[in-house]
Amino acid sequence: MPEYVIHLEALEVSMGLGIHPHERAEPQRVRIDVAMTCRYPAIPEDRIDAVVDYDFLREGIHALVRARHFELQEVLCEEVATLAMRDKRVTAVRVRSVKQDIYPDARVGCEIIRNLTTVQE
Repeated sequence: MPEYVIHLEALEVSMGLGIHPHERAEPQRVRIDVAMTCRYPAIPEDRIDAVVDYDFLREGIHALVRARHFELQEVLCEEVATLAMRDKRVTAVRVRSVKQDIYPDARVGCEIIRNLTTVQE
């Protein structure tokens, strides 16, 4: 079965994320990167319904970050991974979130990797 990795990179959202009072006071810029490993029964035909459409992921992330304040990047990444793996053709996902403006000299992020094995445990 052919495998493909679909990337959604540098999605910048404004969202509530963090435990500190200044992080709770107003939304902050967060960059989200996702890589979905997808397995298809054959080389896909040149039609969108033959592959995983990344629109659902982008729209889902926007809805997720509008819906609530996240305390931890780890939980945000888990939620995005769960969203990505709703499509049964996605066999693994790597999610990275990065707070863009916490420090003047560095970015702060979290990355997780989930696959069918880790999701079922």
